[in-house]
Amino acid sequence: MEQNTLAGYERNSFKKGPAGRLRREGKIPAVIYGHNKPVHISVSATEFDSKFHIISENTLITIIIDGKEYEVLVKDSQENMIMGQITHIDFYEVERGKVLKTRIPVVLTGASAGVKEGGMLEQHLHEIDIECLPKDIPAKIEIDITELQLGESIHVSDLKMADEVKILNFSEQSIVGVTTVKAEEEVETEDELEEGLETAAAENAETEE
Repeated sequence: MEQNTLAGYERNSFKKGPAGRLRREGKIPAVIYGHNKPVHISVSATEFDSKFHIISENTLITIIIDGKEYEVLVKDSQENMIMGQITHIDFYEVERGKVLKTRIPVVLTGASAGVKEGGMLEQHLHEIDIECLPKDIPAKIEIDITELQLGESIHVSDLKMADEVKILNFSEQSIVGVTTVKAEEEVETEDELEEGLETAAAENAETEE
């Protein structure tokens, strides 16, 4: 589980004007949702960017506001794509001892034996849905694909997780596999042939009419 602290500052005005001023001051407007009333805050853009290079739903953050701590997860964020800046963040407050649902990233390690033989690696799932206590949230799921051969796949059912973590995805879902490029080319050729036959049949029908 990843956990970090972040300083928060309460704000009382929620209109566009004050929010714009906060951004110009280097702060990000945010809201903490959860089992209590929403708490409107701001956080330092510099501090947030330095601690959280990638916004992830599985990173437990302790926001400290005037000495009070909130354990939260990032549930949503808005970004100015042109400026490359986060403009708003929605945090979700978690309760200690209460099970929650979140997602954790899938990280592939190693070089697949099947790819070395000319196969194509296809990753179908980049995140896994889980259910567990906040303290048991894994930072990521690492899958070693070194022994993955041509035509083989790794499914959700193959994952080994701690007893405290429940996977919510269907067990038969494929996470990653190695397909043969040749097989894909043959399928494309068959599709093209079938289309050609259909076109020829249609042209013959028009000629007979």
